[in-house]
Amino acid sequence: MNGRSGIAATRHRVWKFGDDIDTDVLAPGAYMKLGIDGIAPHCLEAVRPEFASRVQPGDVVVAGANFGIGSSREQAAGALVHLGVRAVIAPSYSGLYFRNAFNLGLLLLTCARAGELAEGEVVTLDLQALTVTSAQGACLPCEPIPDFLLDMVAAGGLMNQLRQRMGRGA
Repeated sequence: MNGRSGIAATRHRVWKFGDDIDTDVLAPGAYMKLGIDGIAPHCLEAVRPEFASRVQPGDVVVAGANFGIGSSREQAAGALVHLGVRAVIAPSYSGLYFRNAFNLGLLLLTCARAGELAEGEVVTLDLQALTVTSAQGACLPCEPIPDFLLDMVAAGGLMNQLRQRMGRGA
């Protein structure tokens, strides 16, 4: 299986955020005891109160540097997955957030020029070319993503990928 072919050249609406979006903003600590169903409605409410109620499946989050800094809580990525966010596009991520996101099936695109994308515009993600194309036609390159991580995203996360492998007897 190659996750690169199953998720190429797709169009998505942008929700734009700044630098240093931390895990406490993505998954507020006050709601951690509620599970992902209780956490997700509060995702990003400290910076965009309307986000969780208005984000649509397939939308993308575009952010500044250091996305996902803070604690190692996987619910920070899980809340975005639960809300149907297709990908996060940012120039850099916390290492722990990066791994948690892929483990949960959330695509992260590392794009130095992410700041050029605008709130509400529809962008095209092309994983074959590893680019994001803006509504105005600007082609923004992204850093390479290993196939094994794309396979995880295509499977819906590491646990789903393992279930699929076990079902095939691998």
